[in-house]
Amino acid sequence: MERIEKKTWPELFNKILSGEKTFDARIADFNVKKGDILVLREYDPVDKSYTGRKIEKKISFVLNSKDQKFWTKKDINKYGLVIMGF
Repeated sequence: MERIEKKTWPELFNKILSGEKTFDARIADFNVKKGDILVLREYDPVDKSYTGRKIEKKISFVLNSKDQKFWTKKDINKYGLVIMGF
């Protein structure tokens, strides 16, 4: 089990804190697997500093779009991907 720290802006931090946002989408420039702990540190883009608040979430599911064979690169470039939580 790894601990992965990422910053998140206040609006999204508050949605995660309230339970409204139950997923996270990131550029896949790091390794993550089911069971890892995602540590989200609130970051204020105006002040360009961390607020000191953080949330820890256990990863229960990982979908990496590069591993998917359902869509063509052309379609992904044209439409993008949508990530839905439920």
